[in-house]
Amino acid sequence: MRRLLVVLVLMTTAIVAPAAPAAAALPSGLQHVGNARQLIVVTGHGWKSTGATLRAYQRNADGTWRQMFAAMPARVGYAGWAWASRRVQDTGTTPAGTFAITQAFGVRANPGTKLPYRKVDGNDYWVGDKRDPRTYNVFEPSASKNRTWRVSEAERLAAYPTQYAYAAVIDFNRPAGVRWDAGRGEYLTGTPSHVGRGSAVFLHASGKGSTAGCVSVSRADVAALLKWMSPGLHPRIVMAPTAADLTKA
Repeated sequence: MRRLLVVLVLMTTAIVAPAAPAAAALPSGLQHVGNARQLIVVTGHGWKSTGATLRAYQRNADGTWRQMFAAMPARVGYAGWAWASRRVQDTGTTPAGTFAITQAFGVRANPGTKLPYRKVDGNDYWVGDKRDPRTYNVFEPSASKNRTWRVSEAERLAAYPTQYAYAAVIDFNRPAGVRWDAGRGEYLTGTPSHVGRGSAVFLHASGKGSTAGCVSVSRADVAALLKWMSPGLHPRIVMAPTAADLTKA
């Protein structure tokens, strides 16, 4: 098994000379990246650390990887990290693992991403109500009077204009088969995610400190990453402390 700590040494060389063979060492050694041709790698300084570094790579036609931006300082959860399979909601931990990125949103207008993007308004929520599994970790475009979830257990996205100026949705613990229920005026799923494991995990703009479990970088860096990401290149994000064994993710 290859540990992320080993590959991080190779990655340090990549920062100095991104075109050198060592630049491809980190993505080439990771597991579970599937058909991704765009890869965001977030390496935390330790299991309890709130600091991290984000690097973005794109796969060349010959299968090698090229670093696309300079390394970006990042923040993670105020309690550090937890493996995604063992994470618990409201513990302030960032889930360690590998996840797809399929959509984005923001209080500000689309910065130029090709991902499906929603400019949020004051009616938009992301639900984390453990009493309502069918809407857990689901976006809702309004707090309908016939809804089944509690507003007190949801994030009103526009209430975070700094952090959610721009955000990419990390597909951690996302439910399958979400559909619109016109009678209740809400999105529902018949295949709930793991209720209580956590919801609303995003790559977003940094606030004043650590996050509640998301990954954050500067607003300019989020915008640059969103402009770069394309659904046709199947972007994924790999997140873990440097000492983690990602074969467990």
